[in-house]
Amino acid sequence: MAGGFIASSGDSPAFQAKMTVYVFICVVIAAVGGLIFGYDIGISGGVTAMDDFLIKFFPAVYERKKQAHEDNYCKYDNQFLQLFTSSLYLAALVASFLASVTCSKLGRKPTMQLASIFFLIGVGLASGAANIYMLIIGRILLGFGVGFGNQAVPLFLSEIAPAKYRGGLNIVFQLMITIGILIANVVNYFTSSIHPHGWRLALGGAGIPALILLFGSLLICETPTSLIERNKTEEGKATLKKIRGVEDVDEEYKSIVQACEFARQVKDPYSKLMKPESRPPLVIGLSLQKFQQFSGINAIMFYAPVLFQTVGFGNNAALLSAVLTGTINVLSTTVGIYLVDRTGRRFLLLQAAVQMLICQLVIGIILAKDLGVTGTLGKPEAIVVVIFVCIYVMGFAWSWGPLGWLIPSETFPLETRTQGYALVVSCNMFFTFMIAQSFLSMLCFMKSGIFFFFSAWIVVMGLFAFFFVPETKGVSIDDIRDTVWKKHWYWKRFMLK
Repeated sequence: MAGGFIASSGDSPAFQAKMTVYVFICVVIAAVGGLIFGYDIGISGGVTAMDDFLIKFFPAVYERKKQAHEDNYCKYDNQFLQLFTSSLYLAALVASFLASVTCSKLGRKPTMQLASIFFLIGVGLASGAANIYMLIIGRILLGFGVGFGNQAVPLFLSEIAPAKYRGGLNIVFQLMITIGILIANVVNYFTSSIHPHGWRLALGGAGIPALILLFGSLLICETPTSLIERNKTEEGKATLKKIRGVEDVDEEYKSIVQACEFARQVKDPYSKLMKPESRPPLVIGLSLQKFQQFSGINAIMFYAPVLFQTVGFGNNAALLSAVLTGTINVLSTTVGIYLVDRTGRRFLLLQAAVQMLICQLVIGIILAKDLGVTGTLGKPEAIVVVIFVCIYVMGFAWSWGPLGWLIPSETFPLETRTQGYALVVSCNMFFTFMIAQSFLSMLCFMKSGIFFFFSAWIVVMGLFAFFFVPETKGVSIDDIRDTVWKKHWYWKRFMLK
């Protein structure tokens, strides 16, 4: 792991660096923020399928669910039930803008600490909820934790990582998200049989990684970029030497100082984001977030237990199937960590788009052909659906999932980095909110057609990646403009001469 490197792009500076143990520790601790996010994604679908939870907060849904001839596609269609899941993401949307301010003024590390505090308060309210209002307020505070964590962690990872390993280290954030989803699915499976408070244990479990992030963050450093940006130049240079594992950091230090000096000249970063030269990272960043959600992934991960119940699995079998998809999600993300700095970003995006499209079409065709409004799929058909859900998750987990966070975190210039990334996070949360709030209603209205709806979006996002997403593998984070945008067939027209 140790040893100097030269960045893989011949046009980018060759900054000397080692992959140090300390950087690895910093990456793992910071990425626990992703673990909490993933746990919240995974726990929602399982809890909303638990009868004890439905009886206490959503009795109308419970009554509809237990009907002898329930509608396979509409039995969970309830706006308040969807609000339980989606309120977190609406809160995260708002919080991401506040987090951009704390990232700039206080640093990446304090922003992560604030995220863990929001998580802990939210967990307490949600798991101890006595009524629907307490439950939703808890989810909103969890959303603030997600907004602060998702703003700070990817920026921290991209700024602390050596360019050669930036892709793989940044994807540790997505790996932690997938591990969080898997843990949530396992917790859902075991707590579903604990009556009547299994759902409280499931929701309260998020407190454990929140505590790890809070106390673990005391061990990590602030990024050199953030320190220098806040005029702590000597501390920034000392930190750069520490994380790079070499004494000669002058060239990289000068590059960061130059970027910071240029950033200070920008008095209104949000106005700067609206200028033509900011268009490439902004359009790509926002588009990747939208495509992440309209690929259908969160529809599957949020409601995997519900989906598997719909196609004929029982409660426990459905949760067990969700554990299966969660395991595949984790393993496939490790594939992404291995490949991203070898094959590059574009290859993974394009390959996975084809794979995901085929899976969505197959699932949609089987459901349209064999699953009526009532009844269940035959066992062979249900197994095929689960298999293609797993293959779909594989493709997403090594491509659009991690790269949706990685590419924006490495392409915004320093003068608009925290503000641009705040827009990216808020965009992700907005579309996540849209899908979470509408998916069950869309499933009720569109039935199996919802999978063809997501298939159409996968075609669009594949074409977008082919024409508009350039390769950033191995390019220094502060050298993207000259090395990438100015040489791209389309984006170069927006660069000032």
